[in-house]
Amino acid sequence: MGSVIVAGGGAAGMMAAYAAAECGHNVVLLEQNEKLGKKLYITGKGRCNVTNDCEPDKLFGNIVSNPKFLYSAFYDFDNKQMEAFLKEAGCPLKVERGERVFPVSDHSSDVIAAFERMLKKKGVSVRHKTTVKEVTVQDGAVTGVLLTDGTRLLADAVILATGGLSYPTTGACGDGYRMAEMVGHTIKECVPALVPMEIQEPWCGSLQGLSLKNVRLTMLSGTKKVWQGFGEMLFTHFGISGPLVLSASSYYGKCKDKKQTTVLIDLKPALTVEQLDKRILRDFEQNLNKQFKNVIGGLYPAKLMPVMIELSGIGAEKKVHEITKEERSRLVSLTKGLTMHVSGLRDYNEAIITQGGVNVKEVNPSTMESKLVKGLYFAGELLDLDAVTGGFNLQIAWSTGHLAGSSIPGAGRESKLQ
Repeated sequence: MGSVIVAGGGAAGMMAAYAAAECGHNVVLLEQNEKLGKKLYITGKGRCNVTNDCEPDKLFGNIVSNPKFLYSAFYDFDNKQMEAFLKEAGCPLKVERGERVFPVSDHSSDVIAAFERMLKKKGVSVRHKTTVKEVTVQDGAVTGVLLTDGTRLLADAVILATGGLSYPTTGACGDGYRMAEMVGHTIKECVPALVPMEIQEPWCGSLQGLSLKNVRLTMLSGTKKVWQGFGEMLFTHFGISGPLVLSASSYYGKCKDKKQTTVLIDLKPALTVEQLDKRILRDFEQNLNKQFKNVIGGLYPAKLMPVMIELSGIGAEKKVHEITKEERSRLVSLTKGLTMHVSGLRDYNEAIITQGGVNVKEVNPSTMESKLVKGLYFAGELLDLDAVTGGFNLQIAWSTGHLAGSSIPGAGRESKLQ
């Protein structure tokens, strides 16, 4: 029976501790906060989108960084297994739009309580308000950890699951990156991801609070399409947010020319350009003597109308029968591609996750063990892995945590490193 230390009591850490204990190891879970899963409490606006109920092969299509690295992790413990785990642990689930999975109660605390029960059942020793300062290594192998209070704890294996830099109010400070670097690992540049965007256009702020549903968002770097999605977005005082925008933000780092990055909103994605033009023409023909501003009420939300009128270049008071074909064409193009220039992303205080992290080339994808230090394992957001919104990032945490915990040799298990 081996002794295992798990640093970090978030999603990945709790799962890693459970999996290691299930394999018969003596497990100590160290968490710097006063309770486990502090970031889980606030995910999904406190509802906790635990995973996505899509077919397992679709998981990979929603991973932004290094999807191939996750093959073993997802096949070891996929979304369906995660759902079964929580149900068995006494946390019933429900599936909502976009196949997103939530606790029936809509309380993230129920997910954490389920883990606490399972950890207790498996005999995991949980130590709160305990912070790891560094991983101790001798002759290329882990010997344990050094705590910030100077205490040394010995272990046969250490799993680092300390999370990223997002939501610093939960204690996230990037300590894991520093500890990984100290033992020789390289860190891919870290940037905020799943985060609102700041927009250059002044009119954007005037739409603050306006939510648009069933729109298509396309992000371009110059003329190259970087990302496209369908769903919901929100205007804010600084720019745009909402599920569509958060997912698009994860691809912003892949834009080669960030100064020329634009977002196009198709306000009527169900209609082709031709169909939209016919609809507008029909509206115009039925209201020939009315003013332009009084005819387009059915096309846009009230708050958006002044902006669309201004951007169209058509006078608000202009009689509909005076509007030219060219002007109508301009209105169609604007409706199918309301364009905004991205000036940047918001910071880690508003980012759901961190993009970047421990270089996955230095980690064995079949075990999550470091290729540089024997007995050191990684799990969760600390790794250079991230996905779009919809429960996929938490599934990365569950899967990598489970694989790390269940891959530690000893306790009746053979190492997967043969």
